[in-house]
Amino acid sequence: MNLWSLNPRVQYAAKQLWQDGVVAYPTEAVWGLGCNPFSEHAVMRLLELKRRSIDKGLILLAADIRQFDPFIAHLNDLQRQRLKNTWPGPVTWLVPVNGLMPKWISGQYDTVALRVTDHPVAAGLSLAFGAPIVSTSCNPVGLAPARDAFQVRRHFGDSLNAITSGKIGNYQKPSEIRDLITGEIRRPG
Repeated sequence: MNLWSLNPRVQYAAKQLWQDGVVAYPTEAVWGLGCNPFSEHAVMRLLELKRRSIDKGLILLAADIRQFDPFIAHLNDLQRQRLKNTWPGPVTWLVPVNGLMPKWISGQYDTVALRVTDHPVAAGLSLAFGAPIVSTSCNPVGLAPARDAFQVRRHFGDSLNAITSGKIGNYQKPSEIRDLITGEIRRPG
């Protein structure tokens, strides 16, 4: 059981996700911005806050691989094993879309970026929400990602619906991004 999923600030943030809110939370290397990936309104608000193009796509973060079942049902056993070998952890996989992913998440791509986190607060938020969440670095485009709650507030002031408690993990770089089909590393971790 993840005790962070019971933390009042995490519970409050999860409630905000269900109400189309945008929230900040710590991840393995930096603070993340998240929202409900299935709410176009919430995703558009997050993209507006970041000043990020919808074409770039977004990462979905989960506490457990089972939260991704609808989006990986079309994968073969070898591909699923590749995911399981690196999760939970700071590896994001680009997985071919199977028609269930909204375009506001996959952007201009025919893949979707998925990660099962090993960060207890981020995992707790996904568990409290009951589904995968959007995870993108907590910064407007062109500025350095927030590494603490103070920087989150400097970047976004009162425009977020919630900021959880907690600290970032021990990783110095954002998650590595790999292509599931080719195994190619798209961004080193």
